[in-house]
Amino acid sequence: MLEALLATAILLGSDPGSTPTLQTLPTASQQVQEPEAVELEDITVVGRPLTDLIRGFTTEVAEPNRFRGLARWDGSICVSAVNLRVDTARYVVDRVSTIAEDVGLQAGEPGCTPNLVIVATDDGGALARQLVSERRRAFRMGGSGMDRGKVALKDFQDTDRPVRWWQMSMPIDSQTGNRAYRIPGECSNACSSVNDYAPVIAIAGASRLRTQIVDNIIRSIVIVDIDDVTGLTTQQLADYVALVSLAQIDPDADTRAYSSILNVFDDRASVDELTSWDRAYLRGLYDAERNRLNGRSNLTEVVGSIQREHARLRRADDATASD
Repeated sequence: MLEALLATAILLGSDPGSTPTLQTLPTASQQVQEPEAVELEDITVVGRPLTDLIRGFTTEVAEPNRFRGLARWDGSICVSAVNLRVDTARYVVDRVSTIAEDVGLQAGEPGCTPNLVIVATDDGGALARQLVSERRRAFRMGGSGMDRGKVALKDFQDTDRPVRWWQMSMPIDSQTGNRAYRIPGECSNACSSVNDYAPVIAIAGASRLRTQIVDNIIRSIVIVDIDDVTGLTTQQLADYVALVSLAQIDPDADTRAYSSILNVFDDRASVDELTSWDRAYLRGLYDAERNRLNGRSNLTEVVGSIQREHARLRRADDATASD
């Protein structure tokens, strides 16, 4: 009965909360006034090329360390989750590890030494300030371009966010895998000459356009304010954490123009998991060579890689639709 009343209310255009009333239909002798025709202006639809969209998304979300190129993990990653229920922690760790494997990383086995730690707390700001106060050197190692700087570190501590993150990266000799920069206070051998303090890099081929020095993420901490993520599914949370952990993501990025898991806190029903944009961004980042000296050229290289991944995903969708 209630369904019938609601249906009638909708049909007649009345308020569903009020008692529906019948409307008098016009008789044959009554003339129905036709609305006057209105001439519409021409409508112009302006589209943006896919390359421009990809470049816009990449420029918006990517936040490399100062004066450095985009960094990514290299080789393996070991994920740990702290202060969550056992089943939730296991799901988050497994989900982040699976996404890492999808981009070519090797996920650590249980018992590995964590280099990506996810910590849940009821006061993210207080925990961030405590950690920085007690172990500041872990957040700012002192090497050039290894972190986002003191202004960003203050933002990490003081800005209220459901999820906050901090990453350390290291310039690496891509030919040997060794560190390309010295960490303050470190030396080797007798610590008696400049060669004992600074890494020695054998240049495979001199070039003004290309470099063998790349930037790798070496450590990351993600703090989840548990009260502020209420309403999210565990998959939404895990996928959000995966994206901001596997790439250098600007915490202030405005991605409302794109379909991305980064929008989940603005509209929790808008996205359930990593979108094709997010996956293409990660795959593009991890497939790119990153060997250009010019930072803008490095970004162009990543954009091209993302575009190829978009094309691959589109072909896969077309093949699925045709089956």
